Amino acid sequence: MSELASLVHSIADLLFESVLVVVLFGTGLFLTIRLRAVQVRRFGEALRAFFGGRARTGSGALTPFQAFMTALAATIGTGNIAGITVGIASGGPGVLFWIWCYGFFATSIKFSEAVLGLTFRRAHGDDVQSGPMYYLRDGLRSPFLAMTYAVVAGVAALTTTPFTQTNSIALVWKTQVGVPTWVSGAVVAVLTWLVIIGGIKSIGRAASKLTPLKVGLYLAGGLFVIASFAGRIPDVLATVFREAFTTHSALGFGAFVAMRYGLARGLYANEAGYGTAAVAYGTAQSDRPSQQGLNAVMEVFIVSFVTSTITAMTVLLSGVIDFAAPAAERATSTAAVALAFNSAIPVVGGYIVAFCVFLFGYTTLIGWAYYGEQFLEYWLGRRVVLPYRWAYCLLIPLGAISKVDLVWAWGDLMNALQIFPNLIGVLGLSGIVAAAATDSHRRSRV
Repeated sequence: MSELASLVHSIADLLFESVLVVVLFGTGLFLTIRLRAVQVRRFGEALRAFFGGRARTGSGALTPFQAFMTALAATIGTGNIAGITVGIASGGPGVLFWIWCYGFFATSIKFSEAVLGLTFRRAHGDDVQSGPMYYLRDGLRSPFLAMTYAVVAGVAALTTTPFTQTNSIALVWKTQVGVPTWVSGAVVAVLTWLVIIGGIKSIGRAASKLTPLKVGLYLAGGLFVIASFAGRIPDVLATVFREAFTTHSALGFGAFVAMRYGLARGLYANEAGYGTAAVAYGTAQSDRPSQQGLNAVMEVFIVSFVTSTITAMTVLLSGVIDFAAPAAERATSTAAVALAFNSAIPVVGGYIVAFCVFLFGYTTLIGWAYYGEQFLEYWLGRRVVLPYRWAYCLLIPLGAISKVDLVWAWGDLMNALQIFPNLIGVLGLSGIVAAAATDSHRRSRV
């Protein structure tokens, strides 16, 4: 198993270090320029829509609010807790800077995916088909790329999310509460089945209730921990910026290593480039692509600059990661965050993290279940939907007992592979997105 993990790690490292750094940053920079920094220029409008914009203006399966919460539910998973901590433990404090950096440019990518997802979806009442497959096929006129994306993304959804999310849930519940990992896996599998068997309507209802709860609870607990170590904030921030650019640092991390892990964890946290935003926002009862694009702007902001930052700052401020120790001996994953919360909120802090990890992982599982369903339906037809839902839930207990290093390496690899066809479509159709980026809330539709 260790040899397999090493092989997967090596392939993922090759993709992230030599290819995706250039591809993702380059795409984000290009789109930021072409869209005239839509993430800055229209941030105020996105913020207003976030707090008050829930109007339905078209056909679709979910209200705009439910579509937004479904996207946020699927994006804010245990990668925002476990993944960020793993990245910092492996790449050093400078990882946080590159998460921020990628988050800024990635916003333009996710805006594009949301716009294209709504523009090229196929909606017949409550029956909606959406995702990169449709803008690759109908917009870019490339059935080959559409099918390539559907196959890769479908396999990724089925073999990544049931493992990564459940693994983190099981780890923190075993560490904090003493629940056997297989028990956590079985419980999560049943709870996931109860929601996804009802389809997107059921998922949307669950996401709209659970997502605000998980974000609010984690935000409150994290800010309390940060405030408890407020005196260390200047030193920690100085270390974050120094480690992001120092080639040979005192802690032994190079800038490129920090960039690699920052990009991988930033990507895993906000999912910009995956194409999943096209699936979620394509379900909205809306006829304005720009409206969904602005919701995507807020999604990336919350993920990259709020939840991911809280995770990173709590573990760095509390000092639970000993960077002087060998990598294998450093506290990591959800266990490190539980230690950080416990250091400021004894006993209770760990339980807060355990509950948040459950909510993060559970809502991501139900959101990604729908993503995978859309990908595999495009590939294999409607007949695959029900067997897929059962297979997805049956894989969840296996994720609970898997090795964490192999789980996250496989996640990195599969995420990287689905990015390439999606970004070809996003770049090729960027003219349509640029038109949407100039749309104001007073106009009807791009």
